[in-house]
Amino acid sequence: MQKNIKQTLEEAASILGAQPDGSSQLEAAALLCHLLEKPRSYLYAWPEKMLDSAQYQAYQALLQRRRRGEPIAYITGRREFWSLELEVTPDTLIPRPDTELLVELALTHLPQKGPCRIADLGTGSGAIALAIASERPDCGIHATDRSSAALAVARKNGEKLGFDNMHFHQGSWFEALPGHDRFRLILSNPPYIPNDDPHLAQGDLPSEPQEALAAGPDGLNDIRKIATGAHNHLQPGGWLLLEHGFDQAAAVRELLRGAGLTEVQSHRDLAGHERITEGRLPQ
Repeated sequence: MQKNIKQTLEEAASILGAQPDGSSQLEAAALLCHLLEKPRSYLYAWPEKMLDSAQYQAYQALLQRRRRGEPIAYITGRREFWSLELEVTPDTLIPRPDTELLVELALTHLPQKGPCRIADLGTGSGAIALAIASERPDCGIHATDRSSAALAVARKNGEKLGFDNMHFHQGSWFEALPGHDRFRLILSNPPYIPNDDPHLAQGDLPSEPQEALAAGPDGLNDIRKIATGAHNHLQPGGWLLLEHGFDQAAAVRELLRGAGLTEVQSHRDLAGHERITEGRLPQ
């Protein structure tokens, strides 16, 4: 029996209703838009349009993947960040809207005009680096990741978007950066979840690369490395910005101060949590 778009979406929402996170209606629509290669407005403009048998069966397969816990972004292979459509794969973290705060703060620390050098450590899909590249085509953005697979995704995203101010380097944190270059701005959304944190078993996190999520008993192993090495790679007066867990701000501030950075402060996200901490290398 054939079903139209409206009937198919209602059935899909019921199938996805047991999902613990997200709206089943929104997820059902997102998967159907992906299958039909149409915008969401199409679904509402043509609710009586019938799906053929092949489309219906393909849609059921997508729904079953989601029911098994596969993230929507990995099923569709896409996620929007900073109004940029990015490719994402299981080799990369899924960009979150909360991370846009890191981009917003980074832009405030750049001169209004003129080139400068910026490093994004642990770039994953390239979301942060590409967002800044889109706003500041006059700046050179160096994106690093120790995962060759993740870096390939970031490079592909850069090529698709047509940005020519991007540079990609494979390696761990500062080791990947070229020569003795120093940067006006270094930023990172590093792993910061404690190894035994129950959140690692919730939502989309079990499907994402664990090495990009967990960082030791207190979640601060990689942030310690970045804080300690920042003074060797920042220009005098340059800034380091880090995203971290909602309950880690005080510890991260101490790490930045201990690394010799000044003007250290944390910034709150829309939920009121301190999620970004920054510090400056003295002039």
